[in-house]
Amino acid sequence: MAKKLKLVGMETKVPVISWADDLDEDTIRQAINLANLPFAFRHVCLMADAHVGYGMPIGGVLAAEGHIIPNAVGVDIGCGVRAWCTQVEVDNFLALRSKIFGEIYRTIPTGFDWHKKQQTDEIFDRPPKSPIIRQQLKRARYQLGTLGGGNHFIEAGSDEQGFVWLMVHSGSRNLGHQVATFYNRAAQKWSKQHFPSIPPAHQLACLDVDTELGQEYIAAMQYCLDFARANRKHMMQRILTIWGEYFSEAPQPYIDVHHNYAAYEKHFGTWLWLHRKGAVRAVDKVVVPGSMGTKSYIGLGLENPESFNSCSHGAGRVLGRREAKRSISTKRVQRQLEAMNVELFKTKLHDVAEESPEAYKDIDRVMENQKDLVKIEVALTPLVVIKG
Repeated sequence: MAKKLKLVGMETKVPVISWADDLDEDTIRQAINLANLPFAFRHVCLMADAHVGYGMPIGGVLAAEGHIIPNAVGVDIGCGVRAWCTQVEVDNFLALRSKIFGEIYRTIPTGFDWHKKQQTDEIFDRPPKSPIIRQQLKRARYQLGTLGGGNHFIEAGSDEQGFVWLMVHSGSRNLGHQVATFYNRAAQKWSKQHFPSIPPAHQLACLDVDTELGQEYIAAMQYCLDFARANRKHMMQRILTIWGEYFSEAPQPYIDVHHNYAAYEKHFGTWLWLHRKGAVRAVDKVVVPGSMGTKSYIGLGLENPESFNSCSHGAGRVLGRREAKRSISTKRVQRQLEAMNVELFKTKLHDVAEESPEAYKDIDRVMENQKDLVKIEVALTPLVVIKG
């Protein structure tokens, strides 16, 4: 349940409310910076998985009047999850688990790898008028249908009825990163002139949405959202082609959610630019994945107005990537997964500790803390995972 943060000795323009009960000082400091923005509306939200990010906390929700912040969207624009239920029973899948996921792993590029040939999709026929997208579009044709690295994954898990679900977690790849970097630099120049009250150190440079530059970023961001969804679609098609070689049962309709974006939405009677960085719009079906080796959840968003109709996008980190690699050994992670009977496909294991369950918050605690935002419908136990 949400709690208003007690900011000792600090007054902010709008309050900060949190569904997380384990916030560190850096995350709180970033939330305070958001709450002091001159265009912040009503309150700033921290989801149950909130942790420090770049400029804005991951798991943060900001409603802004007339302005948009590239760093409040993030560099992996449109990162999200696509999940779908198969009609295959777990025992039947486990007998073929290694073969199926071995083929998927060899078919879909992971990490920094891209396709060797350009991919085709109607999305390449309608790029917006953005110099960085024009510059990056040829390279993007090789990125479509690739997983990436970090916390991106392809996973199979079992539900309580014993059926297998498939999930893909990925975003707009290098295209989104280039777009975010380009427009953040532009926002820094614009903010320095028009909003000198926003300290550059806060990394929250903004754009006026009614300017040509603001509209250009919005169009570029929307294109990256479409690209990210198409990226997950292409991977899903490749996965289902392989799946169909082993099983005749057709998967059920899929769920697809973004969790790094901004959208023009009406809340509390006002039209706003709602930034969700590591947060999901909780008005329909949502996917809240855990960490590698822990449960994930399919739920129904409860449209809680206090959260601006949002919920968490996952478990949320408790250890930074460097700290995780320093404190958790590769062998330890491998033993954990073996004990859970989770098969791992990953080319380079030197950074696997970054995605260890110990590097993340307890997903069940996260779900308990946001039970007024999401109603759990399906709990998924992991069986096999591909990491970049």
